[in-house]
Amino acid sequence: METFDLIVIGGGPGGYVSAIAAAQSGLKVACIDKRKNLGGTCLNIGCIPSKRLLYSSELYENVKDEIHHHGIEVNVPNFNLSKMMEGKEEAVKKLTNGVQFLFKKNKIHHIVGLASLEKEKIVKVNEIKYQANNIIIASGSYPSTLKNIKIDEGKIVSSTGALNFEKVPKKLAVIGAGYIGLELGSVWRRLGSEVTVIEYAETIVPSMDLDIANAFHNELKKQGMNFVLSSEVTKAEIKRDKVHLQVKSIKDKKNNDLIFDNALLAVGRMPKTEGLGLEKAGIKTTDKGHVEVNHLYQTSIDGIYAIGDVIEGPMLAHKASMEGQVVVDIITGKNGQVNYDAIPSVVYTNPEVAWVGKTQQDLDKYKVNYNVGKFQFSSNSRSKVSGNTTGMIKVYSHSKSDKILGAHILGNHAGEMIGEFVVAIEMGATAEDIALICHAHPTLSESIKEAASLASYGHTIHS
Repeated sequence: METFDLIVIGGGPGGYVSAIAAAQSGLKVACIDKRKNLGGTCLNIGCIPSKRLLYSSELYENVKDEIHHHGIEVNVPNFNLSKMMEGKEEAVKKLTNGVQFLFKKNKIHHIVGLASLEKEKIVKVNEIKYQANNIIIASGSYPSTLKNIKIDEGKIVSSTGALNFEKVPKKLAVIGAGYIGLELGSVWRRLGSEVTVIEYAETIVPSMDLDIANAFHNELKKQGMNFVLSSEVTKAEIKRDKVHLQVKSIKDKKNNDLIFDNALLAVGRMPKTEGLGLEKAGIKTTDKGHVEVNHLYQTSIDGIYAIGDVIEGPMLAHKASMEGQVVVDIITGKNGQVNYDAIPSVVYTNPEVAWVGKTQQDLDKYKVNYNVGKFQFSSNSRSKVSGNTTGMIKVYSHSKSDKILGAHILGNHAGEMIGEFVVAIEMGATAEDIALICHAHPTLSESIKEAASLASYGHTIHS
């Protein structure tokens, strides 16, 4: 039986980063994944292909609807969906091949197959057994389902199917107004679908700051996306090649029958633990199916750890990667920890939304005294030049210490700009610290300085 210092179960952002970090620390490492192509859901059927289609569809919409504002005249543009899909697959191939190269470079043993844990830290794959001093479970997640909706990946699809439509649906239902639903709904709306988003909650992206969520909701409606909030889908049937949804209002209990060409079920994700043999190995799980871990990511079995989507917390690729690096630090005797107040979130629509730290709901719930600074991009010079004046930056700071508690951005390049606030929170910076930093002019990042000034001093230059 071959023995390793570390076996990582899962080749996604948490798993492959763990494996590489461990190999670079001098450990003998094996990584097991059911896919031949490394990268997990994120690189193969999630983050990367969706961002490629978001970018491609945004380019098309900009040429169609925006470019004439800059004095550029073109014939009526068209798009080739099959070429878009080829570009998506090429992007996936480059990145997964890149991870494969890194595995070879760092001498990581890549095992393809389904892993099953046994006692005494033994892992069985394809009837072959391996043993390790340490094991990291990073098996990821899969799309959540609803008992009354059956996914066939044809008419009713998960995110995987929505990345592979062969033609643009005339009418598309998106069940769930979270990250995935709004991003993929945006792709197909830009390409010509009439998109209707159905959400159980009263607002879109319930984890988002309410003020930002409401502004975001209004922007998406202006773009032509339809919303049915405070509603649930109680029945889904396919009749005469159409998807018939029975939608019940939470408030008045009335039922509406809606008809679509396709429906995307995007109501979150569930930890992927089935078939891992957790019970056999003696590893405890929660009522929701997550692997139980302590503050050091250790499971109920010494030497076996779990990270990423299989443990409680936001299901974000970068969170999983961070946890993977931290666990390797712990295994190798270093001090590893994750500051969960400094984990950013991004919705890659147009406009983008990004945030880090506390929302207004969080602060009000725990009765934290805070100051708020809100600066609109309509007052930013770079925004006016580009014509993209939608959105704002919102900063919360503690009313006494002035330390930044949370930051929220709605607007172009929000996902890039949020990094400054991530660093600020990680370093314990105050709103005044950011207000006193010189930001280049003209840039969108000047709005960060302006929002911080409003939070710290109550006033700023351009507002």
